[in-house]
Amino acid sequence: MRYVIGSIYFFIAILMLYSWSINALADDGRDCLAEAVYYEARSESFEGKLAVANVILERLRREDFPNTICKVVHDGVYWKNNIVRNKCAFSYYCDGKHERMLNIKAKADAYTIADFALNGVELHDTLGATHYHAVYVHPKWADEFYFITKIGKHLFYLKDYNEN
Repeated sequence: MRYVIGSIYFFIAILMLYSWSINALADDGRDCLAEAVYYEARSESFEGKLAVANVILERLRREDFPNTICKVVHDGVYWKNNIVRNKCAFSYYCDGKHERMLNIKAKADAYTIADFALNGVELHDTLGATHYHAVYVHPKWADEFYFITKIGKHLFYLKDYNEN
């Protein structure tokens, strides 16, 4: 099974070389997306990382979220131009720690996932998901949303079941 997944991963990577988007590479949104994947899902499987990237891009498609990848990733409550601790869309961004991607392999993986997602690779199981959280927390909103699936250590949700 591991070899099949590895072969699929390699095949997708080869396809990416042919469909590489210059616009996606030039956009700083790629950096923000890779940053979010790195901090939110670096210990997850390929599918788990891609699911997180897909949620960010799904938010980008919707009118009730910011209109750039970086604004989606850095969304939250600000006071005097500073993010308020523990009041942001993605917990890593307002946990009080500096964002330095020091794990070279995890950083490269995050950029690969960002490229896949920016070029339209989506997981069927999480289509339409705009929210997720780690299995060891239970945010207030979780009881009001529709649970879709669990991938790795994350639970994925739809805000409104009729959206999909």
